[in-house]
Order: sequence, then structure tokens, then C-alpha cells
Amino acid sequence: MLNKFLIVQTAFIGDVILTIPMISELKKMFPDSIIDFLCIPKTMELLENNPYVNSLIVYDKHNNSGLSGLLKIAKIIKESKYNAILSPHRSFRSTFLVYLSRCKNTIGFNISSLSILYKQTVNYIKNIHDIQRNLMLLKPLDIVQNKIVKPQFFVSEEKKMKIEKILVKHKIGNETQFITVAPGSIWFTKRFPFEKFAAILKQLRENNTIILLIGSEDDYELCEQIKNLSDNQKIVNLAGRLSLLETIELIRRSKILLTNDSAPLHMANAVGTKVLAIFGATILGFGFYPYGSEDVVFEINNLECRPCAIHGGNKCPIETFDCMNRIEESEIVKSLKEDLF
Repeated sequence: MLNKFLIVQTAFIGDVILTIPMISELKKMFPDSIIDFLCIPKTMELLENNPYVNSLIVYDKHNNSGLSGLLKIAKIIKESKYNAILSPHRSFRSTFLVYLSRCKNTIGFNISSLSILYKQTVNYIKNIHDIQRNLMLLKPLDIVQNKIVKPQFFVSEEKKMKIEKILVKHKIGNETQFITVAPGSIWFTKRFPFEKFAAILKQLRENNTIILLIGSEDDYELCEQIKNLSDNQKIVNLAGRLSLLETIELIRRSKILLTNDSAPLHMANAVGTKVLAIFGATILGFGFYPYGSEDVVFEINNLECRPCAIHGGNKCPIETFDCMNRIEESEIVKSLKEDLF
């Protein structure tokens, strides 16, 4: 019998990236299987051109947030008659959606909302990387993979050419090194203060390295502030100008990525670019840390208030923001210069 699987991940960009290894591991075990993926519009590009994915089910849960929208997607899933549905996403909505599918084999984490609705649950283990944690959902299908498996992306030639044109425009050739900097995050307490980013980049003015600022449209003004305050003429603000796969391609070509605890970190790890990561409200123990052999993490340990939330928050609960403010820019500059000079 042909195996037909659905993976449900309707969370953020980083969460989808860390779910993608499930696809390749499923395909490795069941090479003739059909694998579909359910995601939101914002993340669907990450699965573009993926040869292991047969179909995408796109659930616009914000514009169709009501019960009718949920039932519409549930009907599509039910009619597809999957052998198994796997959901790394732990929200009530995802659990209920999977339940409505009436699939005979549904797999989720034991800490998911209403986990009792899953046919099988897997223990959510802390202090391991989220990729490893997600791969544990495959164990009920007799797939055991305890190592970190890198996500795979399939960037079109058209998108690669766009990046090439940007590099040429800014006189970045094979002999010119550049770094990418991702200063944004949805959550305030995950964002290293823009003044500190600017102070770091200001100290790179005498170096020939080009600095490309990346992020979403929402990050454009933040990047402009950093660019203007740093007074570094070798900074280019690309925030809002690149798609997800174009961003991944740009990071792949860069020497280093300097980032907060956010999606670009996982993009860089996937394509093998060195990461300098700044962790504030969140900790490595949550499982979203960089895993490259040369990656560096900057954080303030032994703070009683840290971590304050698994995703960070919109403000520091105790209004000191020590987790970010006490990170010395000089340490980050030192690490950058060791690789750039």
C-alpha cells in the first residue's frame, strides 16, 4: 500500500525550517510515499521546489481564523485520506485540526494542547535541539534518527540570479567578503538594541567588509536606524527586498551571519554559514541554538530573570533588559574581527 503522510506546521518561519528535516527522513524510509505539508502563506516559499513534497496545503489562519476556515481545511485533509498525520506544532488549533481529519494514525507531542486527541504521543524532551525533537515524532513510524539533520532548500536559478545581481551592483565579487546582519525579531526581548548593533558596525568601518542588513519589511526602519547611527558607508539595507529563499541564498554566500535568536540563525546553519548569535530573553536549553562547529553565542548567564518566556516578549518584565544590555559589543567585535581581518 502506498504510504501517504501529512506534516502540520503552521507556526513561524524558524519553526518550519526546523520541521523540514522530517520530510527528508520520511522520504528516506518510504521512498515511494506521498508527503504533503500544511503551513501558512508566510512560510510556504520555504517548501518551494522541494522534490520530496507532493503538495502544500496552505492554511491562512489569520484571514480565515474562524471555525468555517478550520472546517474547510479539515475537509481537505479528511478527503486526502492520509495514513499518518504528524504535527510538531503544539497549539490547540493544530491539534483540533488534526483530530477533525479523522485520520487513524495521528502523532503529536505529549505536551501539545489537548494531546489526548492524538492517537499517539511522543515525549517532548527538553535540552536537545528542536530538529532532533521534531524527528522523534517519526519513531512511531519506526524511523529513529537522533542526530541533527540539516534542512534542505531548493533555490531556483532565478532567485540565485537576483542575488548575483545585487552583489554585482554593490561591487561584491569573489575577492570581496561580506557579512549579513539580521537585527530583527518579532519579539522585542529577542532583539539586541539597535544602538548596540550600530556600535558594532561602526567599529568595522576601516575594514573592507561589506555589511548587508537583512530582514522583513517590518525591519526596514530598524535597519535604517542602525545604518545611519553606525556611520559606516559599507552598509547596505536589504530589509524587505528579499524573499525567504533569496535571503537563504544571500546568507549562503556570506562569510558570517550576525543575528538574534531568530529564523536567519536556522537558515545559516542549514547552508553552512558561520553564525554569531545573540541570545537575550531565551536560552540555549530551549533547543533553538546554532549547531555549527564554529558558531559563537553571546549571552549573559546566571541571571535569575532569564529565561522569561520561551518566545521572548514585547517588553522586559522587570524593565532592566539586563539579558541584552549587559552583553558587551566589544566581545562581538572581537569575534568578528578574528574572522574578517
